[in-house]
Order: sequence, then C-alpha cells, then structure tokens
Amino acid sequence: MTEPRTNDPQNTNDPQSTNTPQSTHRYEGPVFTDAVSHVQLAWNNETVTQNQRNDGGTVAPGYEALAELVTGLLGQLPQAGLAGPEREDTEAAAQEVLAEITRTDAPEEGRVRRALSGLRGALAPVATGVVAGTTVGAQEWALAAITSLTGAV
Repeated sequence: MTEPRTNDPQNTNDPQSTNTPQSTHRYEGPVFTDAVSHVQLAWNNETVTQNQRNDGGTVAPGYEALAELVTGLLGQLPQAGLAGPEREDTEAAAQEVLAEITRTDAPEEGRVRRALSGLRGALAPVATGVVAGTTVGAQEWALAAITSLTGAV
C-alpha cells in the first residue's frame, strides 16, 4: 500500500491539498458579510421588546435639557407599565419631539410646541386613568412626565 503524499493535489484528505472540497457552513442565526450598524435583532424569541435610542443627532442649541428629558422618558417607557397601543403612541410622540430638535436646520418653535402637545396628549389618558387596565404606577409616571414636559419650552 502506498502512503499518500503530503501536499498532493489529488489527495482530498490532505488539508494542504488544492483540491479539497469546499466546506459547507450552517449558521443558526443571521450572518453579516458587510459592516452593520443600528441593527436590532431578536432570534428565536416568543416575545421581545426592543428599544433603540435615536439620539445620535446633534441637538439644537437651547434644546439640550428637553432632549435629555424626552430621551429619559423613552428610556423609562418599557418599565412604565403602559399597554401596547399607549406605549407605541407615547414613543412615536417622543420621537417626533426628538426629530424636531435634532433637525439639520434650526427647529421651528411652533413645531416643537405641537410635538410636545402631542406627547402630553399621548400621556394624558394614562395619567388620568382613562385607559382601561392602567396601573397606578403608570398613572403616576405619566402625570410626572406631563408635569416635567409642561415647562420644557
């Protein structure tokens, strides 16, 4: 019997062979072949709640405190105990405020006031307990949020 030669192109068992069949890789999750940023993934979850801070833009001068307040509210939103639709409405309203004060051009004062009114309006039914199933903790949180937003601009 002849021993296989090292570096033999015809020997598929030789790891240095140029004739080695391609390996097949099986991945059990997402695979990225290029640079990826600002991505949120949930894999093999039955339920998932994801939040993404979108405060990467530059805040217009004079609006830093408002940006910090609204970003803080967004961070507290998952623990506030709001039901799905109320949480979504509040998050959308908060994102509108942030979008306005991080625009590339100067924010329009009227738009900022309207966006803040929308955010307070999204929180009002929760703060007053009008929303069925609202917990006391969520009511107190929403009332405190409305109070802090009232003097923001």
